[in-house]
Amino acid sequence: MTLRWALAIFALTLATGAFAHEIGTTQVTAEFRRDHTYVIDVTTGSSSLLSKLEHRRIGPIPENVAVARLQAHAHDLADAAEIRFGSVRVSPKVEVLPTTVVRFSGEIPEHAGPFTWQWHFSYATYSLVIGPQQEWLNADAVSSPLPLSAEVLPLTRVEVIRQYLILGFTHIVPGGLDHILFVLGIFLLTTRLKPILAQVTAFTIAHSITLGLTIYGLVSVSPMIVEPMIALSIVYVAVENLFTSELKPWRVAVVFAFGLLHGMGFAGVLKELGLPRSQFLTALVTFNVGVEAGQLTVIAVAFAAIAYWHRAKSWYRPRFVVPASAAIAATGFFWTVQRLLN
Repeated sequence: MTLRWALAIFALTLATGAFAHEIGTTQVTAEFRRDHTYVIDVTTGSSSLLSKLEHRRIGPIPENVAVARLQAHAHDLADAAEIRFGSVRVSPKVEVLPTTVVRFSGEIPEHAGPFTWQWHFSYATYSLVIGPQQEWLNADAVSSPLPLSAEVLPLTRVEVIRQYLILGFTHIVPGGLDHILFVLGIFLLTTRLKPILAQVTAFTIAHSITLGLTIYGLVSVSPMIVEPMIALSIVYVAVENLFTSELKPWRVAVVFAFGLLHGMGFAGVLKELGLPRSQFLTALVTFNVGVEAGQLTVIAVAFAAIAYWHRAKSWYRPRFVVPASAAIAATGFFWTVQRLLN
């Protein structure tokens, strides 16, 4: 009898231990992205999660019904997910995806400390996966602190200004040959400062307008239209240089119109680079300033290298302006055809 009782107690102890460390169906995956955002996916059973949220037993239900009912509890799900960066608890956006994935997402806060995770809707052991690392957590235990790499942390305002100023400048010099040729086409019309400034000012105002409107999603034109038109704008200013050396009233208006197109081209590049959400306006403005600095550099170099020394000479226009404008026009025409065919 004593042996039987001993075996029974031993079996009960094993069962209790197994229950205490039961591995549930919940799995959590966390990702920290270079655009300074985080995404945390919690994969779990829909019926089990709804039972906890609604405080009653829920049987198997269709997936679309489960997703809708879980989404209605987005606030409760956010409360159950304790996401911290150091001492800062963040309030995530909550989405319920098919196959019962609850997705928490948001921005990594500035000066973020180590990441920790706690999930209050698990009563069993589950895994937290972050890249190659995996940690097993018991019920609602807090994960081990994970210091974030510098590449995913938000930039400071000074870092944003420096980075996007450089990106804007290098998009023109040396990366924007089409924009360089357009600016040179503006410059070659005349060596007098006032006509050059009138054109550059019109171009700057125009591309600033469409850059901002396109980035904010208020204007959208297909690159299949914008890119050939940018190339065609190069042809126009260069061809006009062949027939006149005076600033005509319509020239400023045409340059303004083409500036609107170039602004959409700048916006396409900026969208690919990405903008930090917490410093959106700062990045947008400094990128535009960088673009303008690149354009002025092109004009300054062209003026210092050739125009300053030879603008008063009789051969300057027939031997330099005309051949250079013809070459620019030919290049622009080639790009126009190439971009239409691609």
